[in-house]
Amino acid sequence: MDSEYPSFENPLYTELKYFCKKVKRACMDLKEDLIPDKDDRYYRIAPMRLYTLSKRHFVLVFVVFFICFGLIVLIGIAGPEIITSRALLPSSPKIKDSLTVPLKLQTPGLSTYNQELWLMCRFELNKSAGVEFTKKISMMVAINGVMQDTSVPNIRVDAHNHTRSLHCMNWLCDEIIVLHLGYLNYTEYMITVTFYNLENPQFSIKNVNFTLKMYNASFSQVEIWFRFIFVVFTFMVTCLFAHSLRKFSMKDWAIEQKWMSILLPLLLLYNDPFFPLSFLVNSWFPGMLDDLFQAVFLCALLLFWLCVYHGFRVQGEKKFMTFYLPKLFIVGLLWLAAVTLGIWQTVNELRDPSYQYRVDTSNFQGMKIFFLIVGSLYILYLVFLIVRACSELKNMPYFDLRLKFLTGLTFIVLVISIVILYLRFGAKVLQDNFVAELSTHYQNSAEFLSFYGLLNYYLYTLAYVYSPSKNAVYESQLKDNPAFSMLNDSDDDVIYGSDYEEMPLQNGRAIKSKYKDESDSD
Repeated sequence: MDSEYPSFENPLYTELKYFCKKVKRACMDLKEDLIPDKDDRYYRIAPMRLYTLSKRHFVLVFVVFFICFGLIVLIGIAGPEIITSRALLPSSPKIKDSLTVPLKLQTPGLSTYNQELWLMCRFELNKSAGVEFTKKISMMVAINGVMQDTSVPNIRVDAHNHTRSLHCMNWLCDEIIVLHLGYLNYTEYMITVTFYNLENPQFSIKNVNFTLKMYNASFSQVEIWFRFIFVVFTFMVTCLFAHSLRKFSMKDWAIEQKWMSILLPLLLLYNDPFFPLSFLVNSWFPGMLDDLFQAVFLCALLLFWLCVYHGFRVQGEKKFMTFYLPKLFIVGLLWLAAVTLGIWQTVNELRDPSYQYRVDTSNFQGMKIFFLIVGSLYILYLVFLIVRACSELKNMPYFDLRLKFLTGLTFIVLVISIVILYLRFGAKVLQDNFVAELSTHYQNSAEFLSFYGLLNYYLYTLAYVYSPSKNAVYESQLKDNPAFSMLNDSDDDVIYGSDYEEMPLQNGRAIKSKYKDESDSD
C-alpha cells in the first residue's frame, strides 16, 4: 500500500500539500452550501416554528408583542422629558443704522449628558392690533467657549452671516433657530448675536427672547440604560437564532431565515453598542456613527420586505441582475440620500454652528422632492409585489401562512409608526423646518422608546417564528431519508406541497403524523 507521506518527499512540502488539499475541500463544501446543485436546491428547506403554531399560539404571539410594546410605552410616559428648555433674560435691541447693537449671551453650566444645544429666538413686538407680516432679516453669530479657568477662547474663527424668514402675527413672531451644536466641548459658551434689517415703520420690536434647548440629563441616563438593555437582548436573540439553525446547511434555510441572519446583527448596530462613547469623547464621530447605523438598518429592513415578497414567488436560483439589482438600486438611493444629508449637515455645522441647510439653501427642497419620488416608487413596487404574491400564493398551503403572518405583523408595525409620527409632528411633517426641528419636538421618553421598542420587538417576533421548532431535527432526518425524499419536487411541494393540500391547516402535528404513517408503512 502506498504511504500517504512518501519517504522521498520533503516532509514540510508534504504537510503543505496536505493542508492545501484540506483548504480546497473546505472551499468546495462552502461553495456547495452557498450554491447547491439545481436538483438539490428545490427539495430541502429548514423548517420554521411558523408551521407548528396553532391559532391559539398565533394569538399568543401577537398578545405578547402588544404587551411588550405597551409596557415600553408606559415606561416612556413615566420617564423624563427628552428636551429641556432654559429661557435667557429678554433683550431689547437698539437699532442703529439698520442694525442692532450686538446681543451677548452666556449659557449656564452644561454637561456631556446634555448632548446637544439649540439657541432659539423669538421677537416680541409692541402691541399693534392686526399686524401680520413676513420679513427677511439677516443675523451674524459668533460663539466662544468658556474654560474652567474662566478664559474665553474663540472656538470659531469667523462670525457668520445668515438670512432668516421672520413671520409675525399678533405681537409675536415665530421661533427661529439661531445655532445648533451637535456636541458640547465646553461647560459654558459666550454667544454674540447681531441682527440686520430690523427697521420697519409698520412695527417696532419690544424684546428679543432667547431660549436654550438641550437634552435632559435624566433622559440621557435613561437612553443609555435602555440602549444597553436592547443591545443585550438583541445579542441574546441573535445567538439563539443562530444556534437553532446550526444543524442546517445554509442552502436549506428559507429566505426569511437568511434575511433574519442579516437583520439581527444590523439591529444590534441600530441599538448602537458604541453610544456611551458620546459621553466620553467630545467628538462628532459617535453621533455620525449612530446615524450611519440607523440608516443602514432601516434601509436593510426596506430591502428585506422587497426581497421576501418577491422571493415567495421565485423558486430556485435568484439571479443578482434581475432579482437583487433593481431592489438595491431603489433602496440604495434612499440610503445614499440619508447618509449624504447627515454628512453634509455635520460638516457644515462643524464649520459654522449657525448653518441651517433646511432654511438657508434651496437644496433642501430638491432633497424633499427626491425623497418623495424615490419613496413613492418604493411603495408602488412593494404594493405590486404584495398583490402579486397574494394572488398567486393564496391557495398554496403554508406559503399563504408565511405571507399572511409577515403581512399582518408588518402592517401593524407600520400603522403604529404612522400614528406615532402623526401624534409627534401632526400635519407639519413635510414642512421645510421638519429636519431642523426634528430633535426639538420630543415631549417625553415615550416617543423615543416607542420607536426603538417597536422595531426591536418586531425583529424579536420574526426571529421566534422563523426559527426551527424543537422537533426540527426529527423532521430533517426524515426528509433526508431517501425513502421519503421526492427528488423531482420543489421545496414547496415537499414541505407544503400537493400531498398536504387536503390536510387542514391547523398545526405541525399533521405533518408529523404524515411522516409517522409513512414510516409505519415501511
